[in-house]
Amino acid sequence: MTTLLDTAARTTAAPIEHRPPRLRRALRQLPRPAHPDRWIALAVTAAVLVVQGWNIAGYPTVSDDEGTYLAQAWAVQQGHALAPYTYWYDHPPLGWIQLAVLSWLPGLFASPAHLFTAEMRVAILPVTGAACLLLYTLARRLGLSRWCGALAVLLFGLSPLSVGLQRELFLDNFAVAWILAAFVLAASPRRHLWHHVAAGLCSGVAVLSKETIVTVLPAVLLLLWQRGDRTTRKFSVVGFASAAALIGVGYPLYAALKGELVPGRGHVSLIGGLLFQVERPGSGWILTPGSGSHQTLDSWLYYDRVLIIGGLVAALALLPVRRMRAPALAVLLLALVALKPGGYLPAMYVIQALPFLALCLAGAVRSAARVALGRPPWLGPRPLRIGALALVGALAVGFTVPRWYQGDRVAVTADANAGYDQAARWIRADIPDPEHTRIAVDDALWLDLVHDGFQPGTGVIWFYKLDLDPAVAKALPQGWRSLDYIVSTPTLRQDPDALPTVEAALAHSTVLVSFGSAADRIEIRQIVKSGN
Repeated sequence: MTTLLDTAARTTAAPIEHRPPRLRRALRQLPRPAHPDRWIALAVTAAVLVVQGWNIAGYPTVSDDEGTYLAQAWAVQQGHALAPYTYWYDHPPLGWIQLAVLSWLPGLFASPAHLFTAEMRVAILPVTGAACLLLYTLARRLGLSRWCGALAVLLFGLSPLSVGLQRELFLDNFAVAWILAAFVLAASPRRHLWHHVAAGLCSGVAVLSKETIVTVLPAVLLLLWQRGDRTTRKFSVVGFASAAALIGVGYPLYAALKGELVPGRGHVSLIGGLLFQVERPGSGWILTPGSGSHQTLDSWLYYDRVLIIGGLVAALALLPVRRMRAPALAVLLLALVALKPGGYLPAMYVIQALPFLALCLAGAVRSAARVALGRPPWLGPRPLRIGALALVGALAVGFTVPRWYQGDRVAVTADANAGYDQAARWIRADIPDPEHTRIAVDDALWLDLVHDGFQPGTGVIWFYKLDLDPAVAKALPQGWRSLDYIVSTPTLRQDPDALPTVEAALAHSTVLVSFGSAADRIEIRQIVKSGN
């Protein structure tokens, strides 16, 4: 005899198509969100931007590179040139030109309590938001599920390593957004030739934003070849390459028109700048303990081992998988460059790998879940596989979340720039007649002092220009005696022996006020010009 309980049990367990017609119609009439991909992408992007934007001016400590790029963006905005001093082709200028375009945004949130360089970080948030949306779109176009695309964005944006580096005004962040746009266009389901041409344009802009992103271009070409129509692949490749070259050729053309393409007496040159980048002293092999590159790797792993190690292992595992081969190749190409013996490895280099590491790690999680939830008989009964998958997932979450929470908590609460803030306020209030005062500072303070009335160029001076820029040396005929003040910061004290004028200025100066302690202290020193 069939009981009501038996009937209810069968009804609950039955799939929708086997349920009574009335219940089936009711389930199908339940409201479903329109455009779920759009809402998911916006939700995870908003989560990333909240974490990255909170306390963005307070953490991490402003870097010399940030000050350099921001000063160059200021020079572009003011119409002076591509840099406040001699532009010597150390990097293509498109990255800080984009920063100049976005420079209006921080003015909406600026506060005199914070260093201007740190406040300007707000300008990088739209770039991060665009990168998150593009990464989700790329994940979906590669055939990953919605939850997997959301996971990739959260891995990319919430890792403590990402929260630190993506907040800073590094050119790599601009390059990442453009190269992700190139990947998205190369993976376009329409397979339209103009999409592939646009992918080439985005690739060219990415390279002119930060030249080292050129390492990833073979992965873009691989994806374009995979997704292109067989009858038009060759046209797609030609269109891609032509568009990228059209953008890229503008840089040497600019140098040629200025007579600065090749080295010559009395001027800088594009080829000279490239040779400097190639021949500059390396930071050692990344696997040699004690080398500069190894210390950089240690700093990356200190902030996040999960994304770096997990993403690298996932890239190796997914390289044979056709749909994931392009992002996996991008990770491996960047890793091979980092492994070059004797090369120079800057701390921000890993920014270029972060989206592809996140995408590969999310793809590996998806593949593992599909295997465990599928029906391979050699893995045991399905309930056992589900339990094992749940256990592994719980262990992974338990290992990752507390570490990420602690790292991100520091990022949203620490005030790493308090010393710089105090130094800028003291100079503003206590140094008289800034228009006729000469002061040497690191790049992070430079723009603050320009806004406070110091003369850009030879009034407020990047400290290393005292020894390395002939135009500055010519304007200061008495060397260190031409200065009135010098601000000693951790950046300035890194290698004073290589800068004799800076070393002499420090030796012939007295401390007026100091902020911070130990190695992080910032000293405002007055030059003592009496004696030798």
